[in-house]
Amino acid sequence: MISASDRSHVTALIREAVEAGARERKACEILHISLRTIQRWRSKRTPNEDQRPQAQRKDPAYKLSIEEEEEIVRVMNEPAHKSMPPSQIVPRLADQGTYLASESTFYRILHRRNMQHHRGRSRIPNRKRPTTYNATKANQVWMWDIIRNTY
Repeated sequence: MISASDRSHVTALIREAVEAGARERKACEILHISLRTIQRWRSKRTPNEDQRPQAQRKDPAYKLSIEEEEEIVRVMNEPAHKSMPPSQIVPRLADQGTYLASESTFYRILHRRNMQHHRGRSRIPNRKRPTTYNATKANQVWMWDIIRNTY
């Protein structure tokens, strides 16, 4: 999007170049703007500002209604699904022959309603710090490296 001030600045530059003897097409090429764009900007029918931000757009036809979204939230909060992520809920519903929405839509709804955290009986994993040992003399601490498997 080009602001109205930039448009007027560019048209003034091109007008100045033409008055100095340059061809309008060459001046437009130097500024990397087509001649048709300059003609459109000078037209009285063209608005000064870009109208795209003010455009009224309809909702997409496939957008979920409020009732459908409420149904998804209700299903996610059922006792059977309360502690499951959508990646497990959606396939389980599909096995039952029910399709409410895609997995990503489930996640989007959870995120929008700030429910993406642990729900139901699921808890935040308890991550313990690795145990550390302090050896004060030789042969006190032994380790086994299971990552290196050389044959």
